Amino acid sequence: MHPRLLPLAATGAAVLLAVASLPASARPRPHTADPGEPVVPVAREGGVRAADLLAAVRGCRQISHGRYRTDDGARATVPVCSDNGVVHFKADLDVDCDGRPGKHCNRRTDPLFVSTTAYQRSDGRELSAEELPYVVVPGASSIWSPARSKVTGGTVAAVVHRDRVVYAVVGDTGPNDLIGEASYATARALGINADPAGGGAGDEVTYILFPGVRAHPIESHQAAATAGERAAKALVARR
Repeated sequence: MHPRLLPLAATGAAVLLAVASLPASARPRPHTADPGEPVVPVAREGGVRAADLLAAVRGCRQISHGRYRTDDGARATVPVCSDNGVVHFKADLDVDCDGRPGKHCNRRTDPLFVSTTAYQRSDGRELSAEELPYVVVPGASSIWSPARSKVTGGTVAAVVHRDRVVYAVVGDTGPNDLIGEASYATARALGINADPAGGGAGDEVTYILFPGVRAHPIESHQAAATAGERAAKALVARR
């Protein structure tokens, strides 16, 4: 994860200036799907409706000591909450392309690309933001320590945007004062523009983390979807 310098609604001019300063060969190109691109499952992945998940986390028992910003320079408005046995928050979605380089996530498409992630695959390689739906959580700080809430690498999450749900894993960590980022694959599965240089979603995205529920291995989206569906059904039953 890399820092975001401005709120999403205000980034247009900044991104254009930054891109214009790069050599033509290094300028990021907007994402366009092609027939050979892997298809990430979308919408009601496990049959649990987005509306039911949102209803289960409608309240907020705040567990963070303060609030997070979604971008550098933005006001700190996002609390981390815990209700009905899950940890959740509402934020934007900035596209994380970090990890193993690929066709859409590399130094040419993303000027801030980093080839490592906080957590690795079972074979020791970095995660692929292109292939694996994952979310980014803030680094531990006095505001909140994810590990103390049993949220760590491989923890399963349900990410909700409008009427779509995708199950993901915690795959990366970021600055300890920012929140609201997920992988290229997560954005694409939710129908969000996945271009790392200018995509993302500025409106509310709900992140629901299931403490103690992990995908084995971390790189298996099927494992995350199976565990996520089971945890989501239990959450909806508790509300």
